[in-house]
Order: sequence, then structure tokens, then C-alpha cells
Amino acid sequence: MTAPPLQGSSITDFGVDAQGELSKLRRHFGRADIFFYLVCTLFGVDGLGTLATKGGAGFTWLILCLLLFALPSSMLLAELGAAYTDEGGPYVWVRMAYGHLAGAVNNFLYWVTNPVWMGGTLVGTAVGGLLVFFNGGNEYSTTTLYIIGAVFIWAGVLFAILSFRVGKWVSTIGACSRFLLLGVFVVVIVMYGAEHGFHGIGAGGFAPSYSSFVALVPLILFSMVGFELPSAAGDEMKDAAKDVPAGIRKSLITTGLLYGLPVLGILLVLPASQASGLAGFPDAIKQALTVFGGTVSTAADGTVTTTLTGFSQLIGWIMGLLIVIAAFTSGLTWIMGSDRALAVSCLDKAGPRYLGEFSERFGTPVRVNILSGVVSSVVFVAATEITSGDAAKFFTVALSLAVSTTLMSYLGLFPAAWTLRRKNPDHPLPYRSPAIAFTTSISLVFIVFCTVQILFPGLGDSWFGSDYRPDGWTGDEKWTYLLTEFVPLAVFIAIGVAFWALGRRERPTSESIPPASVASVR
Repeated sequence: MTAPPLQGSSITDFGVDAQGELSKLRRHFGRADIFFYLVCTLFGVDGLGTLATKGGAGFTWLILCLLLFALPSSMLLAELGAAYTDEGGPYVWVRMAYGHLAGAVNNFLYWVTNPVWMGGTLVGTAVGGLLVFFNGGNEYSTTTLYIIGAVFIWAGVLFAILSFRVGKWVSTIGACSRFLLLGVFVVVIVMYGAEHGFHGIGAGGFAPSYSSFVALVPLILFSMVGFELPSAAGDEMKDAAKDVPAGIRKSLITTGLLYGLPVLGILLVLPASQASGLAGFPDAIKQALTVFGGTVSTAADGTVTTTLTGFSQLIGWIMGLLIVIAAFTSGLTWIMGSDRALAVSCLDKAGPRYLGEFSERFGTPVRVNILSGVVSSVVFVAATEITSGDAAKFFTVALSLAVSTTLMSYLGLFPAAWTLRRKNPDHPLPYRSPAIAFTTSISLVFIVFCTVQILFPGLGDSWFGSDYRPDGWTGDEKWTYLLTEFVPLAVFIAIGVAFWALGRRERPTSESIPPASVASVR
């Protein structure tokens, strides 16, 4: 049975016009849907190879970040998602806590990182899987890259336009593809080790270092944010107060396992020198699959070349397709959620009203969905041209930009729970984050430090030194790298301010939002 239309947000009064748009939404999102959605949101295959580039230190930082960052930050977001269940949750929370300007700028950063990520890193991940399993590791021509990128991006836009009733099944398929991909990987790793012996890492290889912290922790944090994303469809949930904390708790444990097991597998099968950010995970899979047929040869320079034959090649093709599906559904879930947050911000007059329209037929923000596709395409073309089709350098440029914009958006999100608890002491909290001062502080410390290190890798020791600069870059390219990161960030912030200014002209003099729920805007 189709659920009845909603009557608008329960906390924030967006006005009659906006309520008309929100009434197009339907409740489709249950507890199992939230869990599968979060698995797709949190676990992506694009960073697995990079996590192994520093040997066992990558695994050590993964566990530490899980305990010291993902756990406390997820509790903050569980409190917000259970207590404030409006559509566009991530925007609404920041806007309620700090006003329209902070909400507009923070939310634009939160949104724009996803088309940047989809048109950059995720396309690169899909290309990496195709290169390893379907093209013998050889680079594709620029024309072929453009074709792959266009199909990848605009297929995602199409699915994002479809209603959540359809889109949630895509995330379910994406989650299942991850379970199958990593389940097969773990099995073949064990078989490979039993037959050939493991590469092995001594106990000292797991010791963390400052250089590995700078190189890996920003990426790990990027991989462990997103617990709030289902709340962007808060008005489409069946019971957000109960389902959000439960979904976050289960997905936190699942994500830890999904990241931890493959990273260990990569470390056991491939020498660290062979694990690149673009193809380290596919290479590890390919090498392990030789237990079903194939050969592994090592050149004089230590390069490992793997050839699959017969049944192993068939399994390799399947694994390559699963990598593409995992990358595709990662981008899709983020686009579905962040597009809703941007549309709601525009309904709340923190951006152009034109972008705030929801489709009567699909109940989705079609105009923002199309805008995401356009931005993704521009990023894809720009990154391809800047790097002259160099897939490895393309990957690092796009990934660094996606990480920096994402982390910056959490500077507004993480403290919102503590702020709203103090502003609205009588508001019901179905879930309360324990030790909220500590969880907020430690989450922000991680975010601030890692954002700085993304922009200036190695700052405080050796900025852009050999131990810190991203793969594919040389020491004399640090200013080029900085410009590729800083200029887009400055442009994104300026656009966020422009959105606020456009919306301010449409806002009435007196705020219509209940003073008990929100901060003063001016």
C-alpha cells in the first residue's frame, strides 16, 4: 500500500509554498532500508588500496579512527537524526543551530563534494576495476574514459531522479554487492595464503607514524562520515526516532569489518609498493584469484604481473563488475541524500527557490539531481584534462578535493547536537549521545587537523615532502596541487554565500520558524 502524502516538516515551518513541495513526499524508508543505505554510504572501494600504501600502519590507523572518531561522531549524528526528523536533516540541523548563512555555506559544501566525488574518484575507481580485469591493466584512451564517465555519471542521475521507493532498492543491491565482493575476496585470500604463503607483516610494521597519519587519516575520516545521510530523507522515514540510531549502530560495526578485512588482505597479498590508490584492491583480488588458475610473475624492479586463465578469468570479470557496482552505488546514495538537503535549503530560502522544487511524480528534487550531473561532468572533464588522462594523478586530485570539501562540511554538523541540546533543553531526545562535550570536541579536532593536512600535506614537518605528497606528484608541483585544492574550495564557499544572499532577498523580515527551535539568523 502506498503511504499517505506528508504534511511537511515537524520541526521547521518552511511556509505554505514550501509545505506544498514537501507534501509530495512519501514514507518509504524503513529500518532495513536505512541499514543498507548506510552500508553503501559508508563503505566505498575507492580508498582501500590507498589505506594499504603505508603497510600495517594503515590498518592501525583504521582501528584507531573507528574507535576515536567514527564511534563518537556517529553518536552525535544518531542524536540529531532521532530528535530532529525533518526532510533535509543535515541542512536543517546546522540552520537551526547557527542560522541561514552557516546553513547555506555548510550545506553547499556538503552537497558539492558529492558530484565532485562521483565525477572524479568514483569514476576513477570504476575505471581501475575495468582496467585490471577487462583491459589487462593497460590505460584506456581519453575517448574511452569520456564514454565510461558519461555513462557512469548520468546513469546515477537517472536513478537519483526515481523515487526513494525505487532508489532504496538500488542501495540494497549495492550493499549486497559489497557483501559478495568482500566475502569472495576473504575466501580467496585464505586459499591463496594456504597455497603460496602470505606476504606477511611483522609486528613492527603495524606501528603508526606521523607521515602515515597525514597520508591516511584524512582518507579514513572521509570513509567514516555519512551516518547522517539517511536523515536527508527524514520525512520519508517510517519511524526515524527508532530506526536511525539502530541503523547507525549496525552500520558502524559492519563498516569496520568491511574495511578491516580487505585492508588486511591487501597487506597479506601485495607488497606495499604494489598497492596503489587506484588499483591496489583490484590487483590484490586478481593475484588471489590465481588459486583458480593463472600465473603471478615478478619483474626485476619488483613489479607483480598477474595473468588469469579459464575459471579464474570468469570470476575476475564478476569481481570487476562488482567493483563498478560498489563505486556506482556509493555515489548514488550520496547524491540522493545530499540533493535532498540542497533542495530543502532552497525551500528554506537559503538558496535559489528554483532548485527547491520536488517532482510531483517522483517526489525527488529533479532540478538538483540534474545540476549534480552537470557538476560531476564538469569535474570529470576538468580532472581528465588537467592530468592529461593520467589515471593515477586524476585519482589523487579528485580524491583530495572530495575529502577536503566533505570534512569541512562537518565543522557545522558535529557541534550542532551540543548546540541544539543547549538551545532546546526541553526538546525530546529519543537517543542521547553520552559525554557530548567530549564526543563533539574529539570529532572536531580530527576534522580540523585533517582538513589542514589535505590542503598542505606534511605541514608542521615537511610540507609536500616525499613522505607526504600524494601519489603521482613531484616535489616541484606543490603549488599546482595547492591550487587544484584551494581554488575550488574558495569558489564553493563563495557560491554558498551567494546562495545565502539570494535566499535572504526572498525571506520575510521576521522569521517564521518557531524561536524555540532555531537560532537567530542574522
